[in-house]
Amino acid sequence: MDERTGRGAAGAGRRGRWTGRLARGAAALLAGGLVGAVAAAPAAARPGTLVTATGEYPATVQIDTVQVGNGATPKIAHENENVTVTGKVTNSGSDTLRSSAVKVRQPSAGKPMLTTRSDIDMMGSWATPSTKDGIALDNPAQEVGDLGPGQSKDFTLQVPVSALNAKETGSYELAVDLWGTTGGDRTAHPLGIARTYLPFQGHATAKPSQVSVVWPLTHAPVLVAQTMPDQDQTPVLRDDSLAGELTGDGRLNQLVEIGKTMPGLTWAIDPDLLDTVFAMTKPYRVQKPGTSGESARDDNTVPGTGRDAATAWLAKLKSAVSGQDSEVVSLPYADPDLASIAHHGAGLNGMDAALRKAMTAGQVTTEARLSVDAHSDVAWPYRGLLDQRTAAVAGAAGGRTVLVNGASMPESDKLTYTPNAARPIGNGQTAVVSDSVLASLFQNDLATVQDRTAVQQRFLAETLAIAHQEPEHQRGVLVLPSRSLTVGTAQALHDSVLAASGNGGWVAPVTLQKVVDMPADPTANANVPADYPGDATGTELSSGELVDTMGIQDGVDQLMMILTQPERVRGPFSAAMVRSMSTSWRDQQKTGIAYRAGVQHYLDNLKSAVRVPKKSTVTLPGDNATLLISVKNDLTQAVGNLELRLYSTQPNRLLVGENQPVVLDATTSRTFRFPAEAQVNGQVQVTAELWTTGPNAQRYGEPVEFTVDVTSVASGVTYVIAGGTALMLLAGVRFYLQRKKRKAAGEIDEDPDRPLSDAAGDDGDRPGADAEPSSDRDDTDRVSGDEMVDHRAPHPQASVPPL
Repeated sequence: MDERTGRGAAGAGRRGRWTGRLARGAAALLAGGLVGAVAAAPAAARPGTLVTATGEYPATVQIDTVQVGNGATPKIAHENENVTVTGKVTNSGSDTLRSSAVKVRQPSAGKPMLTTRSDIDMMGSWATPSTKDGIALDNPAQEVGDLGPGQSKDFTLQVPVSALNAKETGSYELAVDLWGTTGGDRTAHPLGIARTYLPFQGHATAKPSQVSVVWPLTHAPVLVAQTMPDQDQTPVLRDDSLAGELTGDGRLNQLVEIGKTMPGLTWAIDPDLLDTVFAMTKPYRVQKPGTSGESARDDNTVPGTGRDAATAWLAKLKSAVSGQDSEVVSLPYADPDLASIAHHGAGLNGMDAALRKAMTAGQVTTEARLSVDAHSDVAWPYRGLLDQRTAAVAGAAGGRTVLVNGASMPESDKLTYTPNAARPIGNGQTAVVSDSVLASLFQNDLATVQDRTAVQQRFLAETLAIAHQEPEHQRGVLVLPSRSLTVGTAQALHDSVLAASGNGGWVAPVTLQKVVDMPADPTANANVPADYPGDATGTELSSGELVDTMGIQDGVDQLMMILTQPERVRGPFSAAMVRSMSTSWRDQQKTGIAYRAGVQHYLDNLKSAVRVPKKSTVTLPGDNATLLISVKNDLTQAVGNLELRLYSTQPNRLLVGENQPVVLDATTSRTFRFPAEAQVNGQVQVTAELWTTGPNAQRYGEPVEFTVDVTSVASGVTYVIAGGTALMLLAGVRFYLQRKKRKAAGEIDEDPDRPLSDAAGDDGDRPGADAEPSSDRDDTDRVSGDEMVDHRAPHPQASVPPL
């Protein structure tokens, strides 16, 4: 029999039913059922059992409080004491319940005590009334009378502990049901039942279990990368919701109030929360809706309202964590989602370095803000769910101690006791495995009295059973509640631990480190599973989201190269990048998407603030002129380490000057002059680009393309006329030489005015004729070839006057 998990011989068969009971848990508490079966599963189990209103059992019964003597809830029974139970019965059926009365069941004398954790779990699985609940006592009883459909009545019953057959140390069933008649049935019978646990402290004692409670102080990131453009760099928040949590009945304020009275508490704090609250202790601004990616200005932000609340809360927390018996764990800065990173971003360039920095920054921030020593080597994956890849990422980031949900590393069915929580898992890491049943009790919001009572009584029963499994051996137990611990759940956890450690004496509250230092149990499961639970993958950050987040660093690095005051941007953006991967976004996916988009949009705005403005067509009035190119800096600080480059797509037609260094004061614009030399008229495409300087020069921003229209280079007709004149002169010389040849040969031209076309043609056909070399015409073509126009001279015979 497995005393730890509550699984007996039939445990394997019941395991499949646990998951189904998880979904019914929430309705169970509303219906007033007792603590139900708690599954060792990733999803939180609600400690209740729903008795569905049917024709046979139309009443729902809820137990609100359990008191022993004159004390408050929860309470442990002792000899010669009375137990007072309060609650409510409701007719959930369609017929009137007649002559009804509320009674208490007396457990069976044969086996009144729930001896093992299996017994405790089994009782929680019972739904309808049965003989297993014992017999109904006629005294005490409270008459309710007739209850119409939907009607409810409160009850209060007081019963002696002895009437419950409680004699030995252990837990007992405390059941209350409604008896009466329905329809034509005139025989009184049970109409509905509720159950809870009554721990009884007899003469037998055990060494108290060392129980460590992790007390999370986390909040979804609200501090953004933007700061106001003033000398003080006033911080900016995405909203002012945190202010309400820091005061009065606010969640974070109440967590500090409740936690400061718990001995041996381990505070698990997100350092980003501390930084945000510290920023709020000074004047701060809050973004207006719809402006998340804009640079912060007076017109798109409003003053924050939480300065006094932040100051008081930070001082209160500082005092609470300074106690000698408490411990502070600093989570990595902004609490990055280790499982998402392990599954979708472990190989990304810079991710390991970012996580290590988050670990270091977390410790530095926590110790600086709270003036205490803090452990920074603790990794807490989402919901404590662990697989091998997540363990590897946690280890690479420095997480030597890993907080694990017992559902991820379940114990063997053969184990008959609850082993110590800490066990080595290799690679120098220690897994501290929470008891899955105890942890599951505190995963949901226990907002009502009956919710808290059900959980508290179950906690007392479970821890009492753990202590007495092997009374001579002390156990190390971890209670790991939800990261988003609510006020009601925190109060239930607080009251449970104090009751078990005070009146009970079987629990000794200790810090996490003391549980880690306890000897590892060789029989405990130390195998980290290879697979991650499928129901937890749907909320993970995707590969694309992580790639985009890490890409932010590349953009920031480039921006740092040109800023004269890079520290004004580096810190806020580095923090915002890690906040973009926060575990908090698992439960607020839409908000997380908006936050990441805002960071990226703001970075894009900052980078584009230094740019070459768009240009249209530029007219160049001459073959030697100047191109004017502007560079604008809309940032509130000066920039440098830049140069402006100009490229002509046709340098044979338009040459531009050399690159020019760029240095600009804040919020200024400057025009740069580039000498340009044009060879011909017409349009040429030119590109202007900003580049960073240094050994790793890279283009900064988008290139700007524009057209240069050259209009006043000397016309090509000049060259045509000059070429034509030269050809005419050559033609004249040729004519003279030919005439001289013919005269010497006796071939006197009788008609000097005759056109030479025929003679020329004949000369060209005559063998040995001295034809003009083609180079003349080629030269003429080369002169005008770029113009794509035929500028060859007309035929010389047509243009030479008669001799």
